[in-house]
Amino acid sequence: MALEYKPLAQVRENSTNPVLLYQPAAGETVEVSLRIANNSASAVLVRIFHDIDGTTYDEASALVWDFEIESGLFLPVTGIKMDSSGSLAYRSAIANALTATVYGIVKT
Repeated sequence: MALEYKPLAQVRENSTNPVLLYQPAAGETVEVSLRIANNSASAVLVRIFHDIDGTTYDEASALVWDFEIESGLFLPVTGIKMDSSGSLAYRSAIANALTATVYGIVKT
């Protein structure tokens, strides 16, 4: 069993649709931390989803729903445990306004 801490994904979505951030590979168990930075000049609402057994991004898989991130600030989310059956996604209320970065401890 190997443990490795590393950056896993980075996305700056150019739409207002939910977008996949990260899904562990087969056989991996991961504890992730997520940081969503507001790169725009105004406040932006964000939604964060963790579907533990698929890729449905709605109220049923929401970790954060319409949280406002002020301009120049970021939202940290830590301690999300995942395996290859689940996925992590986010949605920005304004296209191209937020950058999401995922870091994690990967167990293989």
